[in-house]
Amino acid sequence: MNTLAAQPYDYPLPVDTGVALIIIDMQRDFLEPGGFGDALGNDVARLQTIVPTVKRLQDAFRAMGLPIFQTVEGHQSDLSDCPPSKRDRGQASLKIGDPGPMGRILVLGEPGNAIIPELAPLPGETVIPKPGKGAFYNTNLEFLLKTHNISHLLIAGVTTEVCVQSTMREANDRGYECLLIEDATESYFPEFKQATLEMVRAQGGIVGWTTTANCAIAGLTAKFAVKA
Repeated sequence: MNTLAAQPYDYPLPVDTGVALIIIDMQRDFLEPGGFGDALGNDVARLQTIVPTVKRLQDAFRAMGLPIFQTVEGHQSDLSDCPPSKRDRGQASLKIGDPGPMGRILVLGEPGNAIIPELAPLPGETVIPKPGKGAFYNTNLEFLLKTHNISHLLIAGVTTEVCVQSTMREANDRGYECLLIEDATESYFPEFKQATLEMVRAQGGIVGWTTTANCAIAGLTAKFAVKA
């Protein structure tokens, strides 16, 4: 069994090709001015810094013919899948469903709910709308992973401590071997990102592993003998 360099110890790769990349919520509502992240008073420029690294991962997986799943957090136009507690929490200038500079906030199909152009999926690549923080809640992600015989997940996206960590913990509970790409995830709060990385790999990797994009791509390239 091949491995790639990671913390708290080398990440084991499967014998077959059961590896997928999950890119969490790299959507305009979180990364661009005028979106939900901005409305909450956050510096969205922090999240934009990881775009080139996520793109390199995306390109590498495409070159190796490995599956890529992207998620977007969003709700139906009538907000029937958005609990009032979620919409009403906080004191943001814009709430979920409110009209904003990029359409209604966190509503599926609105311009702000789209994945940023740099990471736009190719035809045939899967985008999973999710109404919650974790990518498994009320979605078909687990069905798709089982259909593709996926056992190992490399995870990137935003934000590290919320939707990324929620997805990783959901996956861990379902038996998936999860590797968080440190420089392909980001938070509005740097201390929250660092704390999440430490929590993930604590106690011998209680939630999973972490590594850099360079290590991940090098390990996968060696495993699948493809120049990425």
